Amino acid sequence: MEFWIVSGALATLVAGFLLMALLRGQAGAAAPAQSHDIAVYRDQLAEIDQDTRRGILDPDEAGRLRTEVKRRILEADRAGRNQRVKGGAARAGTRRIVAGAMVVGVVAVAFGVYLRIGAPGYRDAPLSARFAQAKVLRDTRPAQAEAEAAASAMVGDAAKRVQAKADPQFLAMIDQLRGAVASRPNDLRGHMLLARNEAILGNYKAALAAQDRVIALKGKAADARDLAGRAELLIEAAGGYVSPEAEAALKDVLAADPGNGTARFYLGLLDAQTGRPDRAFNIWRVLLEESPPDAPWVGPIRERIGELAQLAGVRYTPPGAGAAPLRGPAAADVAAAGQMSTGDRMEMIRGMVGGLAARLSDQGGTPAEWAQLIRAYGVLQEGDKAADAWARAQAAFSDPGAIDIIRAAAQAAGVAP
Repeated sequence: MEFWIVSGALATLVAGFLLMALLRGQAGAAAPAQSHDIAVYRDQLAEIDQDTRRGILDPDEAGRLRTEVKRRILEADRAGRNQRVKGGAARAGTRRIVAGAMVVGVVAVAFGVYLRIGAPGYRDAPLSARFAQAKVLRDTRPAQAEAEAAASAMVGDAAKRVQAKADPQFLAMIDQLRGAVASRPNDLRGHMLLARNEAILGNYKAALAAQDRVIALKGKAADARDLAGRAELLIEAAGGYVSPEAEAALKDVLAADPGNGTARFYLGLLDAQTGRPDRAFNIWRVLLEESPPDAPWVGPIRERIGELAQLAGVRYTPPGAGAAPLRGPAAADVAAAGQMSTGDRMEMIRGMVGGLAARLSDQGGTPAEWAQLIRAYGVLQEGDKAADAWARAQAAFSDPGAIDIIRAAAQAAGVAP
């Protein structure tokens, strides 16, 4: 109600100014013809006075001429007043009609635009209230089982379409694989194949069961990729929705690998789904800028990051589709690392991280590069160096958007609140 009172008062104020401007008359408008004649007659009186002083006219003739000129001035003034009265009445009526039409038009357009793009009947929504509402939305969102039930029809229809196009021989092989795995519950490779192929066919619940068995069979040897695969299957089974159970699974992935792209992508998606586009944008921006162009999450991020930036109130131009990722080990380095012992491999990694740290100290770098350095220190469990890099990065940047990018990496490394 308060909004409409204020809006009505402002509309009335604007309408008042319009009426005042229109009804006041047109300042500087052209003078009527009689005004021009009177000016000419006044000049004639001045000339008569000059001729009289110079002796060209005698006083009697000058007096007669003055009388005639003054008579003409009076007639012109009378005619001008009559014309102004008649014309003024007509113009006043026209101005009133135009003023009324303009006022009605301005008010109608203003309220029409508000009704189209505004939210009549809603209270103001400051950031604090929106963040609080987003927290409630996140805390009370449906569990995995409820989400799967809601999405079952959609997921099932998609699976049927995939399977209808699949090669019959492939489907027969999968049936054989299911039977073999059922008879050999400890067959790790069989369960890995089953999880992968059930996911391809859209049977996400069956794929999830197989992936759970893979993780159980691997035990402590299960790595971040295994955990990320499980988290992704939870999300796919729920139709792309990140449930509390999926969120917990994603956090397990990041505990094993703070830089895992799959987990970071889906945690950003969770923020987008629960009313925090600002946090989703910060997560996805860093991930996009440091990922290779062929990473599976790059395409989905590119499709939505513009919208997220707008919702977060940020102007952002993503890097070009062919932009190179942040500098890291080349393919030859990776191949060489695979042949090294664990100790040698760690030394190689520390050397590359040290090179990045030296370059940032000497030449500076982008927020994404500082985030990469902090995240690398977190993976290496070098908390002191991560904290130092976080402090130096904060000193290097004043832009809040850049600080948010770096803070996300510092939080993952455990050196920022």
